[in-house]
Amino acid sequence: MCAEKDRHDTAAELTGRITAGPDELLRREVLRPQLEFEADHLLPGYLRIEQVLLLEYHRMGLLSTKDVAAIASVLSELDSTVVRELADAAMSDIAFTIERYVSDRIDGVAHAWHVDRSRNDLQATAQTIYGRDRVLSTVDDLIGLGRAAHRLATRELDTLMPGYTHSQPAQVASAGFYFSALSAQVLHSLHRFDTVYASVDASPMGAGAMTGGELDWDRARMARLLGFGSGDGHALIAVAARDWAVEATAELCLLGVPLSRFATDLLTWSGAGYGFLDLPDEFSGISSAMPQKKNFPVLERLRGRTAQLAAGFMGVVLGQRGTPFSNTIEVSKEAGKHVPLAFDQASSVLRLFTAVLDTLRLRAGRLREVCETEYLGGFSLANGLCLSAGVPWRTAQVIAGRYIVAAVDKGLTPAQPDAALLRQVAEERGFVVSDAEQLLTQAFGVDKALSAKCTTGSAGPDSVRTMLDQQAAQFDAAERLWTDRRNRVTEAYAETDRLLKQASTPSQEASA
Repeated sequence: MCAEKDRHDTAAELTGRITAGPDELLRREVLRPQLEFEADHLLPGYLRIEQVLLLEYHRMGLLSTKDVAAIASVLSELDSTVVRELADAAMSDIAFTIERYVSDRIDGVAHAWHVDRSRNDLQATAQTIYGRDRVLSTVDDLIGLGRAAHRLATRELDTLMPGYTHSQPAQVASAGFYFSALSAQVLHSLHRFDTVYASVDASPMGAGAMTGGELDWDRARMARLLGFGSGDGHALIAVAARDWAVEATAELCLLGVPLSRFATDLLTWSGAGYGFLDLPDEFSGISSAMPQKKNFPVLERLRGRTAQLAAGFMGVVLGQRGTPFSNTIEVSKEAGKHVPLAFDQASSVLRLFTAVLDTLRLRAGRLREVCETEYLGGFSLANGLCLSAGVPWRTAQVIAGRYIVAAVDKGLTPAQPDAALLRQVAEERGFVVSDAEQLLTQAFGVDKALSAKCTTGSAGPDSVRTMLDQQAAQFDAAERLWTDRRNRVTEAYAETDRLLKQASTPSQEASA
């Protein structure tokens, strides 16, 4: 009976529309879990918003200096523990809990406090602040991964390795060339996150319930004090859309695709059939029954967790799809559940991948052995036949292929060129090759393979060095850009604190 009375009392204090608060089942299944997350992750944003609202009420003459000082003081006492303790008495809603906490502690709180204010834009803004913080943290992790790939590529610049197409050894490459590709993929994602940041850099504050406010809110000022770059967008979009959630999880999903492919390569190459790399014991596993095995489950974890990035994106998209274009719980709460999970998985993947790159060791001898035992210079031999012996390109491909088959049948390695055999194969196709020995030495000489590559972006040593230099400069520029973005938020909060102190001091007026 007491619980039922409390529910009625709670509802009566908050609204005249219903007479009872949430049922216990609703609290247990929906509201309390939601509040737990918001208390831990959104409360700092809500409190920042409340501070900015105080400054706006003061600017408009609706709150006195005394009012601002009293409310700001009470707000400073709020933390996640207090919110949890009081939430049941405020319909398990974080905004109502903040309002009730202040009202209960200030006798006769100013009547205009929270006038012309809606939960809709408050909630949208708090969620966007959360999204902004997660994007900033994720980008830090992404830059960390890119730097690790760049370090590894630089360290292994001259380490020869087989390059693969269709899972078959194809051409001589270098580890520096391969890992510079991972570094480049990270930079690609970093550039795409610029667009994501534009979404989380727009403040919904002042949009009201959906059609804007009836007071002269300075939306640009509120946005600036909350660390946003803009804040005067369409009011309906501000509360109805969560574009930043779709775009951020989409980018995480897209990032997971190349990362899963690089993880697959490392997982494959770590196997005994390849033996190209090793990880320290601290990042390795064992078999419970086969003592000879050293496993690398961290690579399986990496690849498996990239799937969760796609799952997070699909959860957000499907949660929003087909909903009315207005403020809805489906979009703001249910679809939004997948956002923190996607960010959590992304941070885990990025940190683990960074650790793997920083600790893995390539077996240069084994990599070179494969380059020397496989006929990886077939493409170069065909080029040489075409350019030096005047053999038409397609026919040169046939002659090169027939030579390799015949050489393998004779038990020859690429390091054992058989000039007579090449001349014989060429003559069968109607061509005379006078410099067969030189062509074979150039084509299958492992140490000369990379120097033959001269186009930009190629595996040629000079090309890889140029790419790595460019990548280093791009990482430096990205780091400066994202540091500036983080600093802008920090500086905005400092300005808010300064103005709030000014507005709370007698005989002082706040000015932006």
